[in-house]
Amino acid sequence: MKKKRKALWIVALIVCLAITACSNSKNEAPEKQTNTPKEQTNEQPSEKANEVIEVSTVSPSDQYLKFDEGESFEKNAVYDAYEKDIGVKITNKWVADTSQFKEKVKITIASDDLPDFLLVNATQLKELTEADMIMDLTDVYEQNATEETKKFLTMDGGMQMKTAMFGNKLMGIPSSYNPYSYQFLYVRTDWLKELNLPEPKTMADFMAIAEAFKTKSLGGTGTSYGLAVSKNPFSLETGVTGLRPFLNGYHAYENIWIDDGKGGLMNSDIQPQVKDALASLQEMFKKGLLDPEFAVKDVEKAAELIYDNSIGMVYGASWTPAQLVKGAVKDGKVVQEWGAFPIPTVDSKPALSQIGLGVDEYYVISKKAKHPEGVIKLLNQWIAVDNHPTDEQKVYEFGKDRVEKGNNYWLLSPLRVGKQLDNNGEVLPKAIENKDTSILQTKDHRTRYERAMKYVDGDTSMWWEYLISGPKGVYSLVPDIQKNEQYLQNKFYGAPTPTMVERQEILLKKRDEVYFKIIMNQVSVDEFDKFVEEWKKLGGDEITKEVNEWYATHK
Repeated sequence: MKKKRKALWIVALIVCLAITACSNSKNEAPEKQTNTPKEQTNEQPSEKANEVIEVSTVSPSDQYLKFDEGESFEKNAVYDAYEKDIGVKITNKWVADTSQFKEKVKITIASDDLPDFLLVNATQLKELTEADMIMDLTDVYEQNATEETKKFLTMDGGMQMKTAMFGNKLMGIPSSYNPYSYQFLYVRTDWLKELNLPEPKTMADFMAIAEAFKTKSLGGTGTSYGLAVSKNPFSLETGVTGLRPFLNGYHAYENIWIDDGKGGLMNSDIQPQVKDALASLQEMFKKGLLDPEFAVKDVEKAAELIYDNSIGMVYGASWTPAQLVKGAVKDGKVVQEWGAFPIPTVDSKPALSQIGLGVDEYYVISKKAKHPEGVIKLLNQWIAVDNHPTDEQKVYEFGKDRVEKGNNYWLLSPLRVGKQLDNNGEVLPKAIENKDTSILQTKDHRTRYERAMKYVDGDTSMWWEYLISGPKGVYSLVPDIQKNEQYLQNKFYGAPTPTMVERQEILLKKRDEVYFKIIMNQVSVDEFDKFVEEWKKLGGDEITKEVNEWYATHK
């Protein structure tokens, strides 16, 4: 029997060698990339004609994704387009609601049941690297990434790509975004006018507006508050109803590493300016300017008080108007007027909006993946169609009818990276105000311009885009922030240190517990001082030492 098996194995090997020799003798034509725009600097690396390779992933089911009739995560126009255009078939190992997605990723990693590729955070990237569960992408990226892709992901000088390097090995693809993503204060300007109040520039202005909105209750709901806040106000994911910009107004910052004045770095969470900000929040809570139930409400639940006219101020990212529109436009009419303002400051110094490096998550490829090149092809195609699509390639953004209808089909693309720099603030407000399309340069410019002009022409459903991109919109504030450098960037961009991996979650949990108790007036603000000492003992001092050892070689 053993001899028989050995003979069969030898025969199979001879057949394989013969097939390989025949295959290699053919002149294989490079794969033609369908609908590749002229602007793309080079084509996808060659593959066998008409060959379709399959790659698996896992996907979050986002509330803003609305499927066309008959479509789903199993079968949809976007997946079909990837398969048709670049020969990559996408399958999902599982799909989970966004609220459960991150937890399910943890379980997937713990059970060593990875799909071919998935999105992970920085800590998980390091853990997967050390556990030898993911692929070194150095060669597969170099050989399969287009020149356009390589240029796109190094617009920042290569800093984001460096964060994915471990011992000169590229272990992930940064899910990049523009690090210059600021937070702003959004205020009901119709209420400001009615109460004859000035636009907020200082924290004193802010507090006066909050108290007026609370006591006057202009929305007629009977129960009003001064500022909308949700249960995870310090989370990076909280782009609306958060409190990080409130801290920034007091020159305090949430969990970033800043200059210590001695040539090293210190953690922002334990600095005295944070105590000042917490004391002000506690005072607001005492006065009833914050919803007493904010600690148990997620973003959408907290935002309901905005929609129903109970709250007229909220901090948020540049896209916040897309959330506000749910209350601002009713039955085709604009019923709430909002304005966007820079973060108010506590003193004469401008508030600095804290920013990161523009990356906190990474796409990793399992060591078991059979076609890692397929993942890089998805990356190439996303960059091409997201930045300069042909008319046919608009399917990736809008679905099979290629018409904007608010279904957010772009969320179906399983691998997405954003532009690290843009000039929206310089271009869009002027273009919209002057109806000048000649200065539009990018696909994003054109898409936003078209949406804003629909609002100008009477389509109130596009109110949100006008508040973002219009003459007095969010983007109009950005050039001055940039020019005056009114931002503070995290100075630590290395992989999580050993003690960070072990203790960071514990420290953040303890921090949030103390911060909440102070804000909700359950303990004295002096409890902050006790927290600082505990933070140091629970691993903070060791993390600070490790961060500064890294900083000494990366200044």
